[in-house]
Amino acid sequence: MASDIEIAQQARLTRVSTIARERLGIDEEHLEPYGHYKAKISLDYLAGLNDRPDGKLILVTAMTPTPAGEGKTTTSVGLGDALNKIGKKALICLREPSLGPVFGMKGGAAGGGYAQVVPMEDINLHFTGDFSAIALATNLLAAMIDNHINHGNALNIDVRRIAWKRVVDMNDRALRDITIGLGGTANGFPRQDGFDIVVASEVMAIFCLATSIKDLKDRLGAIVVGYTTDQKPVHARDLNAHGAMAVLLKNALKPNLVQTLENNPAFIHGGPFANIAHGCNSVLATKTALKLSDYVVTEAGFGADLGAEKFIDIKCRKSGLRPQIAVIVATIRALKYHGGVELKELNSENLDALKKGLSNLERHINNIRNHYGLPVVVAVNHFTADTDGEVELLKKSVADLGAPVVVCRHWAEGGKGAEELARTVVDMLDKVPSDFHFVYEDEASLWDKATAVVTKLYGGAKISADAKVRGQIKKLEEAGYGRFPICVAKTQYSFSTDPKLRGAPSGHEVNIREVRLAAGAEFIVLVCGDVMTMPGLPKIPSAEKIDLNEKGEVVGLF
Repeated sequence: MASDIEIAQQARLTRVSTIARERLGIDEEHLEPYGHYKAKISLDYLAGLNDRPDGKLILVTAMTPTPAGEGKTTTSVGLGDALNKIGKKALICLREPSLGPVFGMKGGAAGGGYAQVVPMEDINLHFTGDFSAIALATNLLAAMIDNHINHGNALNIDVRRIAWKRVVDMNDRALRDITIGLGGTANGFPRQDGFDIVVASEVMAIFCLATSIKDLKDRLGAIVVGYTTDQKPVHARDLNAHGAMAVLLKNALKPNLVQTLENNPAFIHGGPFANIAHGCNSVLATKTALKLSDYVVTEAGFGADLGAEKFIDIKCRKSGLRPQIAVIVATIRALKYHGGVELKELNSENLDALKKGLSNLERHINNIRNHYGLPVVVAVNHFTADTDGEVELLKKSVADLGAPVVVCRHWAEGGKGAEELARTVVDMLDKVPSDFHFVYEDEASLWDKATAVVTKLYGGAKISADAKVRGQIKKLEEAGYGRFPICVAKTQYSFSTDPKLRGAPSGHEVNIREVRLAAGAEFIVLVCGDVMTMPGLPKIPSAEKIDLNEKGEVVGLF
């Protein structure tokens, strides 16, 4: 079997202008091509779509992920291709991959097998430069903060209370905590600082939530970069930085159009992580897709406790978007892992472990159905090592939970392998109404919002925080930020903050160790457990396998 990149390199792509015109009705004058196979769509064109009716929004999420990988993006692509294959007008909306995991653990994030978005190398490596623009805008603001202090500090910024970090789109643990401004007075004032990865930055969140240039600029201006010596907030607009930041983001804000291996249209735009950020592609791309198609398949990062919760409680709350159904991606391998089997043993049949691991999937189904109010379909991403006995046990067990379960083979067969899933989703959309609701209300306190997420979704008993963090939460509420939704940053590998606790742990405590205000994005980040907003590389990073051959072709990219 060919590798993902070999399959992508053998694909016969259609020019993006043809995809836009024939599949979406977008004339070439509204496109800004980046070569033959990717393009941005002009914001003027998007503004003219407002009077069109919306299609139906399908949210793809997953059970708690494992190091083995579950294939959520692959399933999103396969479902989109399958919907088109059965005669529906469907469009896929995905996040852009970050170079951090591409060169770190994953080696690529554009789907897999015969369910991919292409051009795969471009999408995984720089793409249209959106992430570079976000990094530049973030770092421009950081430079303007230190420059302002160096030239007299008219705003009286307290260098001990600067909250704005620089970013880079790479896993680099050495940059988590650094000292800047060394080398004498010509280099500014020495102070402790640090880097985040681009996908955890507030500018990334703003970029994905903004609905127009004006909204983008207003949100950038509202960023709180730090505090004065008398503890008053300092905003990006106080430094007159938001205009220049918006200039850097002007072109990036336009959604990116590409295609699948089966030449179906796909938007890939924005890419915050769901374990340390809000985990959804841009509002602009999703809203545009709904105006251009009858069905939109979008995904939320990691498991439904993280990505789907933030999709609903942040993205939907802020944008007015409403999904009509959720698809949970599961694998037999992941269920066995949550049942206690180690990675090297996942290819061996183990019905007992499978049965035990079903507790994880059951909680996700319950959360989506009862706490998000959405109908649920379980998509089992099939692997060759799955046995008939395991498949039958899984089907019966999920059926007992009252959710349709479909075994999918889109990785090996493309859209054809997910046709049953597509028909099941369409049938559910036609017959089962949603009762969409949020996990908590705007009026709840920040503490109560965190408690609701932990107790309702994570199965936890309570939240905790030291006096300093509690004090920060109280001050945020006194400053008028209590109505903001929360964005919980924690490990993706468990319902708890301990990545080693598999299955569906209950009764645990979730400790909030840090609070960050994202005033422009309009949410409060609660950093829990040991999760880092600047990841590190693994012992053997994927970068060691990625290379160029003598023909100039990328190899080793998944």
